[in-house]
Amino acid sequence: MPDGTRLAADLWAAERDSLAPTILEALPYRRRDGTAARDLSVYPHLAKRGFAGLRVDLRGTGDSEGTFDDEYSETELSDIEAVIAWIAAQPWSNGRVGMMGISWGGFNALQVAARAPAPLGAVISIASTTDRFADDIHFKGGAMLSANLYWATQMLGRAALPPDAAVVGEAWRDQWRARLEALEPLHFRWFQEQRRGPYWQRGSICEDYAALQAQTLLIAGWADGYRNTPWKGLEGLGDRARAITGPWVHLYPHFATPAPRLDYIAEAEAWFGRWLDDRPAPDLPAHRLYLSEAVRPEDRRHEPGRWIALGAARPAHRLYPSGNRLHDAPQPQTQVPLRSPRDCGLAGGEYFTQGGAEDLPGDQRADDGKSLCFDLPVGSSLDIIGEPVLRLTLALDAPQGNLIARLCDVHPDGTSHRISLGVLNLSHRAGSSQPRTMVPGQPEEITLTLDATAYRLRPGHRLRLALSTQYFPLVIPPPTEVTATLNLGQAVLELPQYDFTETQVPEPEADTLPQFEILREGDELHHSLKDGTSFDKTIGPKFRHPENGLQWQVSRYRQYANSPGGRYEFNGFETYGSTIQRDDNVTAVRAEAQLIGKEQTWDFWIRLICFEDRERVFRKFWKRSIPRDHV
Repeated sequence: MPDGTRLAADLWAAERDSLAPTILEALPYRRRDGTAARDLSVYPHLAKRGFAGLRVDLRGTGDSEGTFDDEYSETELSDIEAVIAWIAAQPWSNGRVGMMGISWGGFNALQVAARAPAPLGAVISIASTTDRFADDIHFKGGAMLSANLYWATQMLGRAALPPDAAVVGEAWRDQWRARLEALEPLHFRWFQEQRRGPYWQRGSICEDYAALQAQTLLIAGWADGYRNTPWKGLEGLGDRARAITGPWVHLYPHFATPAPRLDYIAEAEAWFGRWLDDRPAPDLPAHRLYLSEAVRPEDRRHEPGRWIALGAARPAHRLYPSGNRLHDAPQPQTQVPLRSPRDCGLAGGEYFTQGGAEDLPGDQRADDGKSLCFDLPVGSSLDIIGEPVLRLTLALDAPQGNLIARLCDVHPDGTSHRISLGVLNLSHRAGSSQPRTMVPGQPEEITLTLDATAYRLRPGHRLRLALSTQYFPLVIPPPTEVTATLNLGQAVLELPQYDFTETQVPEPEADTLPQFEILREGDELHHSLKDGTSFDKTIGPKFRHPENGLQWQVSRYRQYANSPGGRYEFNGFETYGSTIQRDDNVTAVRAEAQLIGKEQTWDFWIRLICFEDRERVFRKFWKRSIPRDHV
């Protein structure tokens, strides 16, 4: 780097007579263990197709020198620009660079592209966002997500892991110690920034779509929290973007579930070949997406449906909730109270899903029973394609509260599958830059936009709109109990409609994800529920890398609870543990974070402990209270 810091990377070289385009991915997730299998499922195959691939550990992570400061920091993005310049100057490079990645790598690919380094000509961004405040793990509709606590704890533990002595040499302990001394929990910044201000605007490409000139392919999955980016990105980037949305969780789509999968290697070869190597390629539809149907929450291995290419938008299908039905015409004015129990939402699943079915929303029947529900019997197939919108008038009996809306497919046997989720912190009803509390008892018009979807309801099924004031533990509860009074005479649900044609999206011919040796099986307990408390425990398998010899194992434990009785507190506890073994040397990291969400404050107790060969070599404890700000 320009300041002398060295970043570690793996390079896959293209075998070709001419100079090669290069594909870059820069992550904090440790290329020699954390993402090793995933990297091997992509880069060697792209190298055989004429591309060089560079996978970089971000500053202060993996085997890279320096210290880690924050996600998508100025240091991170500047480093990536320097790496791009370095690539373009190499004798094997044709001077043209692409970026790709999922989640973190998808985020920084878009953000670096918006800085417009000259060699960067194309991007593939998977499971990312255009708006860091409104559509990420931190907030949703202005409401605080429990994933904010989860991922801040994960990153504290991940960034605390040591470099590999086989790469950095005898100085690894000194490098590790310097890394640990500089670490600060991300919890404090992420919970302190409760408004959509400069911190979240930086890196949100929706602030200036025109700045991003690189050709951009956006990929998302319906089973993931990051499902709105193709819609927002296509609207903002126009002809500079194309999109694919499939049924997948938060993984690369050539090995993700549910099936059908995507031949990602072929897609990446075509995309980067066209824009970085002047190879002939057909023009793609603006948005190819999977129209799911009749999905059962208990079996997500393969989703029924078909691939479609999106056409022109059609007028929305309007439905009007009243009684327990969705009607085709406006209904008389009626006022209905809504006050959900604190444990409504226990079947909500994770915000971003990686493990499989256990992370996904379960049968929604129990949560439906704790919500206000309106059903529409489906006589002929009903397609919902796009972002549903709910408009209604409501009043609260308290200054703050949340409104949660779910669309569900109710099967003939009563099974309820969640199609789309919308969350709105009502203090953010007019925007998140300057939130304002509700005036108790004063009705206000509210607009709630739900997550994008592409779903077909079959005849004999029912479309259900379920409304609640809680969705725990996915959404951290408001600071006090709240009752909403809904005026249903002014409520309308707008279901988006599009023309489309059926199309084909090729599946991979073979599984390219290598299976590393498992030295010890893991142990999992997912979503154990008791008395309104959610438990989740995962001890992953112990792996061994067949080439570099590293061994590693990761664990997570979480517990979320709402306080019983008169007190109204949210109590969240997250841990991240990891062991790394190089030959006979074993290092271990444990990050723990407890959050108590009180009426006026977020109270934190955070601890980081590190070991070498079972001897404690580092310990640090943080305690902090952050005022709640309209959240």
